[in-house]
Amino acid sequence: MSMDFNNSDNQSNFDVIPNNTLAKVRMSIKPGGYDDPNQGWVGGYATKNDSTGSVYLSCEFVILEGEYARRKVWGIIGLHSNKGAEWGNMGRSFIKAILNSSRGFSENDNSPQAQNARKINGFADLDGIEFLAKITTKKDQNEELRNEIRFAITPDHKDYQAFMGNAAPVSAKAPATPAAPATNNRPAWAR
Repeated sequence: MSMDFNNSDNQSNFDVIPNNTLAKVRMSIKPGGYDDPNQGWVGGYATKNDSTGSVYLSCEFVILEGEYARRKVWGIIGLHSNKGAEWGNMGRSFIKAILNSSRGFSENDNSPQAQNARKINGFADLDGIEFLAKITTKKDQNEELRNEIRFAITPDHKDYQAFMGNAAPVSAKAPATPAAPATNNRPAWAR
């Protein structure tokens, strides 16, 4: 039996997204199966490169809105390198900025609520997180331009509200509010 692809659409041309484009993204982590409970790395989210010893999060960022909606950018967030602490520190800074962006806190806010928002129970808390990202371009090993995300935009940025709306800061450990009982028979979406 043969398969006929004559009626298939032509390939889409996905040019590189322009350098310094801001976009709201959702981050997903591709589990790598590596755990180090002493570091708090559990659940199999981290990936370890056996040849270099580096440990990182393998991430996919999906653009949620605007001209580039549904486009994807892939990248890694460094957790550990045998070469020194710099790579892991850059990864920690990026995660802190992601939490600030997602939860609506300024980098300079040291209130108890902001400090609490910068805490996670594990990498599972980052899987599916939405934040405002700066998409940049970089040449890969073949000298071709590709996109990357290494910077999360926080409420300190002049364009933050335009992308993230006027949502109030969200506490990382805020208890869920029970739904109010329905007062009529209309579905919740129609109220």
